[in-house]
Amino acid sequence: MFNKILIISIIIGINLFAQFRPESYKINEVKLGKENSTTPASNSITDILIEGNTIWLGTSRGLSKSTDFGVSWENYFKSSDFGEEAIISLGYDNGVIWAATGHSVEKSGQDLPEGSGYRYSSDNGETWVTLPQPVDLPGDSLISYGINVLRALPTTVRIQNISYDIAFTKNTIWTANFAGGLRKSTNMGQSWERVVLPPDYLDSISPEDTLSFSLQPVAGSFGNENNLNHRVFSVIGVNDSTLYVGTAGGINKSTDNGLSWVKFSKQNQEQPISGNFVTALSYDRVFNTIWAATWKAEDMSENWAVSYSTNGGAGWQISLPGERAHNFGYKYYGDLNNPNNSNVFSATDNGIFRSSDYGRTWFAPNSIVDADSKVPIATNIFYSVNTMRRENASTDIWIGSSNGLARLNEETGFWSGSWKVFLASPAITKKQESFAFPNPFSPELQNVKIKFNLSMNDAKITVRVFDFGMNLVRTILQNVSRSASDEQLVFWDGRNENGSIVPNGVYFYRIDINSEEPLYGKILVLR
Repeated sequence: MFNKILIISIIIGINLFAQFRPESYKINEVKLGKENSTTPASNSITDILIEGNTIWLGTSRGLSKSTDFGVSWENYFKSSDFGEEAIISLGYDNGVIWAATGHSVEKSGQDLPEGSGYRYSSDNGETWVTLPQPVDLPGDSLISYGINVLRALPTTVRIQNISYDIAFTKNTIWTANFAGGLRKSTNMGQSWERVVLPPDYLDSISPEDTLSFSLQPVAGSFGNENNLNHRVFSVIGVNDSTLYVGTAGGINKSTDNGLSWVKFSKQNQEQPISGNFVTALSYDRVFNTIWAATWKAEDMSENWAVSYSTNGGAGWQISLPGERAHNFGYKYYGDLNNPNNSNVFSATDNGIFRSSDYGRTWFAPNSIVDADSKVPIATNIFYSVNTMRRENASTDIWIGSSNGLARLNEETGFWSGSWKVFLASPAITKKQESFAFPNPFSPELQNVKIKFNLSMNDAKITVRVFDFGMNLVRTILQNVSRSASDEQLVFWDGRNENGSIVPNGVYFYRIDINSEEPLYGKILVLR
């Protein structure tokens, strides 16, 4: 069944590494190389970390930071510290911001993720220390665990060895690496140790046990063992000694800083998690609740859902059935002795959801549209969510998607307030210029945006899409009045006049502005 999990991990990698395809859109030009801009450098926002008044974004085009509630952004893409690396995960501990980086490589006709290490800063991003991605030597085939010496498959390459999550306990940094497994460092990343987790056939291990398994995520020439529980995707630290680790085989808990472990899976509890492939973990420190994105792995009884536990993993409640979640966030208000005064958010492949009754019911916003520019977030795929409390007692809810960043300033109500949408794309510099992005695009995942400028008021705009034979596919706008603006955006959802998604192929758009010379461009649909 490894191939199934590998396929899922490749899908995750493809989502994370879209930065090497043409970007989605922005309203103002992004300056690269640690420069300030009005938007982040990317529209694929995989992680949002907030500390005080500083917002850190992990994106497909590097790290972005804002200290003024999003008015301006410092983008590290193409800087000397980050180059063109994507940010895979972020972490923060005792004044130090950590970023795991990576990129995609083509191997055997597939785009696969490859880890490129870590950057950390203790001065709020002014200077950075760079560390390589941990790899093993070919001879690193044994590992000591308590009274045992176990065989351990050495991870000698960086492909599929990528840090999907970072966590901290006292004096220890933990990273979740798919092929590289769970690793820890007690010296700020100067060296890393492999951490032994239970194999698939054991529900717990301790250093006093007599054991004979291999630390091995995949069968091969090294041996026949094929442990889903050694393929690690998520990790959280709860206190100085307690942490949870999500794998393709369940959730592992340690209360002695990673020495002994107990495993929770779909198969070994009366109130189990929904599925064993655990892509994300989060901890509500106010109400001591673990939230997990629990996807279907290999057992037919497993399902995609959100699983949460209020008793340290002894039993789990299932919520948002059928949804593929990526991340969680929280908003607190009123009497914190009442868990109903907490809102939990879940970013999923099918929208951004929010619950005010601790997971019993969930609601998505009606729409996410910028209050001023009227530009929407034109996707249902959301990767990240976090909240920030302002001095005036309002809350900023930050949401990262595959197609832009959004901020809701919520003073009262539920999903009530003014949205600000941050979108990235190159600027148009000529009057007779237009382009479409992302390009190529997949109609199942997003809309394509057609961008052009308009130098006259009350102009009549018509925008049409044609196939390769110049047959009309769709009229997007027909004699619509628009006011002068250097930034015009028109959206196409990849459907024809009958509402059906068009086949893969090359399409052309035509923009007619009054009686001026039409503007043309090409769109590649790739589903």
